[in-house]
Amino acid sequence: MPIRTRTSVVRSSPGKYETVEVELDDPRQNEVTVKIAASGLCHSDDHVATGDVPVAVFPYAGGHEGSGVITAVGPDTPGYEVGDHVVFSFLPACGRCEFCARGLSNLCDLGASLLTGARAEDPTSFRMHLDDGTPVGQQCGISTFSEYTTASTASVIKIDKELPLRAAALLGCAVPTGWGSAVRSGNVQPGDTVIVMGIGGIGANALQGAAHAGATTVIAVDPVEQKREWAQQFGATHFYTTIEEAADFARSLTNGQGADATIVTIGVLQGDHIGQALASIRKAGTVVVTGLGDITAVGAPIALGELTLFQKRLQGSLFGESNPRRDIPSLLRMYQAGQLKLDELVTTEYSLDQVAKAYEDMHAGRNIRGMIVFE
Repeated sequence: MPIRTRTSVVRSSPGKYETVEVELDDPRQNEVTVKIAASGLCHSDDHVATGDVPVAVFPYAGGHEGSGVITAVGPDTPGYEVGDHVVFSFLPACGRCEFCARGLSNLCDLGASLLTGARAEDPTSFRMHLDDGTPVGQQCGISTFSEYTTASTASVIKIDKELPLRAAALLGCAVPTGWGSAVRSGNVQPGDTVIVMGIGGIGANALQGAAHAGATTVIAVDPVEQKREWAQQFGATHFYTTIEEAADFARSLTNGQGADATIVTIGVLQGDHIGQALASIRKAGTVVVTGLGDITAVGAPIALGELTLFQKRLQGSLFGESNPRRDIPSLLRMYQAGQLKLDELVTTEYSLDQVAKAYEDMHAGRNIRGMIVFE
């Protein structure tokens, strides 16, 4: 039988999150219902509220980074049981499409449905509804700003029940995205000099990834002074308030060449940021663009001669090029071994009714990662 649950939605864009009660459908084949334990508050959900990331339907229930416990399993859905602990992957992976077969499951064809709010196999099929029957879209098909949610098994990863669900929730987006932006997309090597532009939930994990990969100089860039202390916790060796200062320092260490990699994890990306990042790297260096802004925006002022003659590399990065079924368990093992900080990422905890407040705090620079913790 369908259940009643509270969830945080935006009714329009621009708009603010508010808590409403919805009817949640039972899981169908290859779906599960999950009681959410914790949900990270990622900037991407704020992009939905501001309109930087357009979605197909309103109301739209936010949240795409979370963990919880399975309370119901759809018919003919082997491999999942009531009581299993899971982490959501905001990018589903079918395991069958061309990109999954290429080992690029972060680019799975199911990703085309992420902003429709509906099921990937049927754009008219929804699992959340208001009392009058109005469908409620689910962010990335999961909507973790909710007490309960129903999602495809392509979006859930089972984890050890001994692991803390609060920490594990961050593996749904922030940690693999930031860590992989450095380790995979940036190909950071031992001894490298790395710049990370923007120290929020993604940038902090890019710092961790760069340090883990062996970079000897990890330069954090953010105008918020409070983030200096936080950046140091996650591996930053130096901190500057502007990219120009960071680039000058990198050049002072590298015979005038610049950083080996600059990772752009700014919360609201603009074309100028990409041009600044490209100017900060050495010949044959790499700029990794991970942040999002208005996804319909076009253009970045880059020096074309430098791009060609200095053989610089400009690389986009989605989910840090992660394979969720491989990388989420792997990163959790690193956490258990003390090699990866998760608990320290959460700077403030919120209730479900405080989502709008949490995003006000994020804009004010008061958080690395805010988190909704459910009772």
